[in-house]
Amino acid sequence: MRLGKDGKVQLIKKVPLFSKLSKKELEEVAHIADELDLPKGKLMAEEGDRGREFFVLLEGEADVTKGDQIINTMREGDFFGEIALVTDVPRTATVTTTSTVHALVITDRAFRELLRQSPAIQGKVLEAVASRLAHSL
Repeated sequence: MRLGKDGKVQLIKKVPLFSKLSKKELEEVAHIADELDLPKGKLMAEEGDRGREFFVLLEGEADVTKGDQIINTMREGDFFGEIALVTDVPRTATVTTTSTVHALVITDRAFRELLRQSPAIQGKVLEAVASRLAHSL
């Protein structure tokens, strides 16, 4: 299953980081999102490492572990790593595929380039980050 632009937009708009973006701005984010297939057992993120990608699972499952304990199982539509797009904060958990996974991925480099080219998107993303931080205090 390969997503068209509209399919990518539908998934991306569910992410809190992108909640304030217009349809046109969401399309710009969708444009830099790639689809990839990952085999069972693939390490998608490792606790303590610097995050460099944001993922949305399109098909398949992945376990989220902290230390040696499974704390969650991600499925279709689940996402992680959005904070890695705007900060250098280390990953707080490890994510490993438990089946073949089809995912949408945005790299921090592509996203930061998009923010540099679009001050409107940058402002709305920063507003979403600030709102998220305010709610966590």
